[in-house]
Amino acid sequence: MKLLTILLVALGGASIAAEKPAKKKSAMGADAPPGKVYIYKESAGKPRQMEIYFPPNHDPAKSKVPGMILFHGGGWGGGSLGQFRIACAYFASRGLVCATAEYQMLGKADTAKLPAGESRKRVCVTDAKSAIRWFKQHAVELGLDPQRIITGGGSAGGHISALSTMNPGLNDPADPKDIDTSVVAYVWFNPAFAPDDDKDAEIDILRHLKADLPPAIAFFGDMDGWKKGWDVAHAKWKSLGTKAIDLQIAPGQSHSFFNKGPWQTVTLIAADRFLVQHGLLSGEPTQTMPASGEKLVPTP
Repeated sequence: MKLLTILLVALGGASIAAEKPAKKKSAMGADAPPGKVYIYKESAGKPRQMEIYFPPNHDPAKSKVPGMILFHGGGWGGGSLGQFRIACAYFASRGLVCATAEYQMLGKADTAKLPAGESRKRVCVTDAKSAIRWFKQHAVELGLDPQRIITGGGSAGGHISALSTMNPGLNDPADPKDIDTSVVAYVWFNPAFAPDDDKDAEIDILRHLKADLPPAIAFFGDMDGWKKGWDVAHAKWKSLGTKAIDLQIAPGQSHSFFNKGPWQTVTLIAADRFLVQHGLLSGEPTQTMPASGEKLVPTP
């Protein structure tokens, strides 16, 4: 996508009171400008930001399009909104109101103070649930359909997006209780499901799997060490009768392969086609497959 198009996407959109100037560049999203910044909550005494990208000529008064919210990775203790700026700008250009949200991350000192059996990942999930609720709560101002929300993320962000929609617990008491965190689809980039999560039931994905999973697409490199955790969860979903998962493998690739070209383009096109298949986008992807020939391999 040309930079001019991305700039036009980023500048469009609705206006909500709690806005702050966006930071300029980040390593993983240097080719896309920041989206419009909103504060969706405060946690641990700090404002939590969400950047939102809007479709070209988007008029919230006339449009109610699907929305997508993506959560960055970084091992539940790092990362930034820059990771999904390119993806958000692209999907906004295709017709979605697309957001990427940060969340609270505990440092080593705070983690050491946690009670036995409680993971630092809990606060990440709680904030992600707040972000999804905020996104739905402001659907009218943003011009999106709160009944057609997609979520996902990369690595830790994939895990966070899954738990924030599957675990009924870990809610912020300040969140509106009448707004749930259910979604209609998932877009996961090597979600990090860790075997040692079984020490804390609240963040153990295996404790919260159900057969009626909304349609999901997941991308993994076949050299990714995190794939072992995914394979266990995927096998359990299959044992429950789940048939909604489209797993796509990148041959010869390791963790976070999707963060840069050519695989970034390849995964965005596959995610685009997945969303078209499920009625959340229409038309053909506007990205083109790389001439170098990289292709994802679907699994049965």
